[in-house]
Amino acid sequence: MMLDYPLIWAFLIAVAVMLYVILDGFDLGIGTLFLTERDEKHRDVMMNTIAPVWDGNETWLVLGGGGLLAVFPLAYSIILPALYLPLTLMLLGLILRGVAFEFRPRATHSLPWWDWAFFGGSALAAFMQGVSLGTLVHGIPVANRAFAGGSFDWFNPFSLLTGLAVLVGYATLGACWLILKTSGDLQKNARIKARVLGVALLVLIGIVSLWTPFINGDYFTKWLVWPAVLYTSLVPALVVACAGIFWLGLNEKSDWLPFVAVLGVFIACFIGLGISFYPYIVPTSVTIWEAAGPDISLSFLLAGTVVLLPIILIYTAHAYWVFRGKTDEHGGYH
Repeated sequence: MMLDYPLIWAFLIAVAVMLYVILDGFDLGIGTLFLTERDEKHRDVMMNTIAPVWDGNETWLVLGGGGLLAVFPLAYSIILPALYLPLTLMLLGLILRGVAFEFRPRATHSLPWWDWAFFGGSALAAFMQGVSLGTLVHGIPVANRAFAGGSFDWFNPFSLLTGLAVLVGYATLGACWLILKTSGDLQKNARIKARVLGVALLVLIGIVSLWTPFINGDYFTKWLVWPAVLYTSLVPALVVACAGIFWLGLNEKSDWLPFVAVLGVFIACFIGLGISFYPYIVPTSVTIWEAAGPDISLSFLLAGTVVLLPIILIYTAHAYWVFRGKTDEHGGYH
């Protein structure tokens, strides 16, 4: 039986990106919420809830970006020039928060600077990830199998809106992670923030979802033309169901239900993104199969991934298991 290697790799890269968004999303959200807590002890606890796992979470970003370069070189050569500036700013943000992670626990007089560095790096990285996603959805001009736009094409209202949506989404995940991992006043504050951020997130998802079908005819056909609408309407229904569980969890003061519900919202949005993109990897110019390398290269890379992927999953699960439970000011990773 002949395997469809491009389709298998598109699925694997999509899973890697989704795992990155989910796992690194809540720790970027913690950084985004960092300055909303005035008590330095609360800030210490916030950082300690993610200290054991934050760098491991970014493994999935490497896997997704590296996989795109190795498996879909044509897509990589088109997407990267279109997103040079937002991706560079995103990497600068990730570096800034990474340095803050190492220096802040040992700082004395410079502590406020590292607080701001952690907040600024996290917010910048989150916003630029959303801008990059919005630029891809909005469409990248392609001519003769190459990027044919300008350096600032990403600076448009739709991409800035998706940047804001991802920033708010990560902050919501971060607030729910704090509900799960903390107790006392810090947990109480997180519940209040989760309520406000949850409303803002649903409003932004609604605006982006209503806007997307009108960006191009292909999106419109998939989302609003009968009978496709019969199936695609399940995605917003899933978002509404997860939103109901989210509010139920907050009202019942559940520690874990709000976090699981927001994860469900992110997964539903990711499924919606997949519906909009398929079969394109550069919407709506280059398909998965047009962008893929030779089958022999894809099969060789797949053999290595079959070995590597379970190892990453096992050590990730092990790290979360070892550092399970509540985090308080008396215990810390550093």
